Amino acid sequence: MSAADFTDFASLFPDETVTHSNVRDVDLPGGAGTFALITLDNGLDSSKPTTLGPNTLVELGTVLEELRTRAANGEIAGVGITGKPSYFVAGADLSAVKSLAKREHGLWMAQLGHEVFRTLANLGVPSFAFVNGPALGGGLEVALQSTYRTVSTGAGALALPEAFLGLVPGWGGVYLLPRLIGPERAVQVMIENPLSNNRTLTGTQAFEHGMADALFGPDNFLEQSLAWAAGVITGDVVPERANAVDPSAPDTAARWAGAVAAGRKFVTAKTSDAAPAPGKVLDLMEANRTLGQAESASLECETLAELMQTDEFRATVYAFLDLVQKRSKRPAGAPDRSLARPVAKVGVVGAGLMASQLALLFARQLKVPVVMTDIDQARVDKGVGYVHAEVDKLLAKERISPDAAAQTKALVTGSVAKEAFADADFVIEAVFEELGVKKQVFAELEGIVRPDCILATNTSSLSVTAMAEDLQHPERLVGFHFFNPVAVMPLLEIVRAPRTGDEVLATAFELARTLKKTGVLVKDAAAFVVNRILLRLMGEVTAAFDEGTPAEVADNALRPMGLPMTPFTLLAMVGLPVAQHVQESLNAAFGSRFPVSANLQKLIDNGIKGLWETAPDGTRVIPASTMALMSFGTTPSSSEEVLRRTQDALAEEMGLMLDEGVVAGPEDIDLCMILGAGWPMFLGGITPYLDRVGASERVNGRRFLPPGVASGPSVA
Repeated sequence: MSAADFTDFASLFPDETVTHSNVRDVDLPGGAGTFALITLDNGLDSSKPTTLGPNTLVELGTVLEELRTRAANGEIAGVGITGKPSYFVAGADLSAVKSLAKREHGLWMAQLGHEVFRTLANLGVPSFAFVNGPALGGGLEVALQSTYRTVSTGAGALALPEAFLGLVPGWGGVYLLPRLIGPERAVQVMIENPLSNNRTLTGTQAFEHGMADALFGPDNFLEQSLAWAAGVITGDVVPERANAVDPSAPDTAARWAGAVAAGRKFVTAKTSDAAPAPGKVLDLMEANRTLGQAESASLECETLAELMQTDEFRATVYAFLDLVQKRSKRPAGAPDRSLARPVAKVGVVGAGLMASQLALLFARQLKVPVVMTDIDQARVDKGVGYVHAEVDKLLAKERISPDAAAQTKALVTGSVAKEAFADADFVIEAVFEELGVKKQVFAELEGIVRPDCILATNTSSLSVTAMAEDLQHPERLVGFHFFNPVAVMPLLEIVRAPRTGDEVLATAFELARTLKKTGVLVKDAAAFVVNRILLRLMGEVTAAFDEGTPAEVADNALRPMGLPMTPFTLLAMVGLPVAQHVQESLNAAFGSRFPVSANLQKLIDNGIKGLWETAPDGTRVIPASTMALMSFGTTPSSSEEVLRRTQDALAEEMGLMLDEGVVAGPEDIDLCMILGAGWPMFLGGITPYLDRVGASERVNGRRFLPPGVASGPSVA
C-alpha cells in the first residue's frame, strides 16, 4: 500500500485519540551532534495511556520520513523516542482494532505498523528508545525496532501481551525478541508471562533479560539516556548484548526448537489449546528462525489479519477492554461515591488464615489501624504473627520498603476482647461459615461498636439478610466477599441485603477501590455469583461421574473450554468438605439443580482429600481404596455429552440469575467469573462462550449478548 492508501485507511477512524509525535532538537554533549527527540504524547494525563491507532501511526511515519531526509542531509546524528511523563507507549489502540470488521482492514493495520517501524529501523542514523514507563505490545515493539534502548528502573510494566489478548506480536516483536534475548527468554515474555495472569516485567527485569542496553533511575532518566546515546554515537560507549543469539549458529537451532516445544507444552497446560493465538505466536517463532525479517513481517501481517476476525479475539477485547478496563471502574448499581463514609480504623473478627489475609490487606492498602480478635490469645498471636511473617516476605523480595514494612506491622494488633472494636469504623467477620455463629458475632458487635460503624460479612454463600434479621440496625450490614488468596484475587462480591443503606453500600465500594479490588454489586442470593456458577458446573460433572462416567472422561470433558483447572482438581483445591457444604446450601435454596453427591460425602467421611493421586510415573490415578468407598450408576456419558450437559446447565443457571436480578446484566457475570475464578479472557468470561456454542439459545431461547458484542457483527 502507498502512503496515500494508509492515510485513507486512517481516515476511517475519526474518533481515535491520537498520540502525537512531538519533535525537538537536542544538542548532545561531547560534540556528538544534533539529536532529534520524539516524544509520544496524547495530551492526556498518565491515567490515559498513549496508544498506536492508525492516525497515530501515519503521523509517526510522516515524522520519521522527515527525519530520514534530515539524516541523509547530515543535519542530525541520531533519533530518539520517549514517552510522556510516566508512560512510554501501550500497544495498538484496541478500540480501533476491535472495530476492524473486514479481514483486509486488519491486514492494512498490520502492514501500516510494519511500514512505520521499517522506517524507524532504517533512518540512516542510529535510533534510540528511551523507555521511561510502561511499554506494552506495539509500544515495546517500537523499542525493539530501535537500534538501541535504555530503560528506567521506574518503568513498571514491559510486556508483549498479545497471546493473552488473542493476537500475536505482529509488528516485529516475535522476530526480533528471540534474537535479542535468546529463544528461551522470548518464550517466557511472549507466552508464559501473558498466560500467567498477564504478568509483566519491571524495567530492571527487562534490562537483566537483555531487552535494554542501559538501565537508569527515573529522577534524571532522560538526561542520562541522552548522555549515554551521545557516547554510543561518538564510539565511547559500545553496548554488549550477552543474551543475543545468531539463529544460523549451529547450536541455536536446537535451543530454538526446545524453547518452542516448551512453549507449546505450557500453552496446552494453561489453555488446553482452546485459544488459537498462543499457538500462532509459537508457529511464527518456529518459522522465522530461518526467515528474513521481510518474510517474517509478511507472515505476521497475515496471521494478525486472521486472528482479528476470530471470536476468541473479539471475546478477549470485550473481556479486557469493555469489562476489566471500563465496567469495573463504573460498577453497575453502586451509589454515588460522595455518600461514602471515612474509614480510619478496621476490625477483623477472627484470626485464622482468611482473617489474617484480610488484616494484612487492609493495613497495607488503607494504612489505618487494624485490630483482630479471636477466642484466645494463642489464636490472636498466631494471626498477628502471620501478618508479620508475610510482611517480612514482601520485604525480602523488595516489594515493600523497610519503612513501609515497619508501619504495616505496627498497624496490625490483636485482642481477645471485642471491645477493641469500640472506635472502629468498619468491622468484618471471617469466622466459621455457619449462620448461627455469624449471627452471634454480629449480636455481640452491636453492643460494642458505634451506631455508625459498618458491619460486613465475608460469607461465601450464606444469607446476609438472615444475618441482619435480628440486628437493631440491619441497614449497617453488607456482604463483602473476598476470594482466596486475598492478595491475588481482584474480585469483591459486594452483597446488598434488602435493608442495606446507601451510605453503607457506597462505603463498601469506596473501600474496594482503595483496596485495589473490583467491586461488583450482587443481590443477596445463595452463593451469589461465582460460587453458584462453579458449584453448578462441578455438580454436573460430579453427577456424571456418579452415574458411571469414568473419572478421566468426566474430569477432562470440559477441556475444550480452556478452563484453568479441571473440576476435580478444583474440588480438591477448594476442599471437599467446603465444596459439599456450599452444595448443600445451594441444594436447600434451589433444589435438584444442585444435587448433593453421596460419593463425595463418603470421601469426606473417610478423610479423603481428593480423587486423584499422582503415581510414581507422574500419571494421575484414583487409588483402588478410594474407588472401593463409592458406588456408581450404569448410565455413563461420553465426554461430548458431559460438555453439552454442563454448557446447558450453566446457561440455565445464568438465565435464572439474571431473571432473579442477582446482578445488573450478563456483563457482571462475566466480570465476576474472570476476576473471581480466573475464567479465560478468550472466552470473554462465560456468556459469550455459551452464546457461541448455542447453549444460550438451546436453553433460554435467546443469546445473553447481542451479535457484535464479544463476537463478529455478522453472527445472527
